[in-house]
Amino acid sequence: MRRRDLIAVSVALPTIAAATMARASDTPAAGASLSIAGVGLPIISGGRVRNYVFVSLRLHLGGSATPESMRPKEAYLRDALVRAGHRTPFVVAEDWTRVDAAALSASLMRSAATIAGRGAVTRVEVVSQAPRRRTGLGQG
Repeated sequence: MRRRDLIAVSVALPTIAAATMARASDTPAAGASLSIAGVGLPIISGGRVRNYVFVSLRLHLGGSATPESMRPKEAYLRDALVRAGHRTPFVVAEDWTRVDAAALSASLMRSAATIAGRGAVTRVEVVSQAPRRRTGLGQG
């Protein structure tokens, strides 16, 4: 009796697995993202570099962009972010230990549209911020 059960299960199991895989492939690849870790951005106040904040980002991809197609463009995105950080620093008023996440996201979205194409990056998420110096409220 048990032998019959094993045979029935061994026949039914591949069929169930194939149906599950077909259902998974019908849904779009939601949640495709690319992580960018350890970008050092300057905190400039009063014309002087006051601190550096190391930022980890997650780029949420859209359209036909995949992590594999975006990985070669990561260096260009990092470069654009560092250049923008030096040109117009992402400084939070009176706080030298973090960056303005909204300004950083907007700047990287503009750069990503030029580098990777419009719609390749749908959202930029700041995952973590680690300041070089832990203290640093602007004291003039």
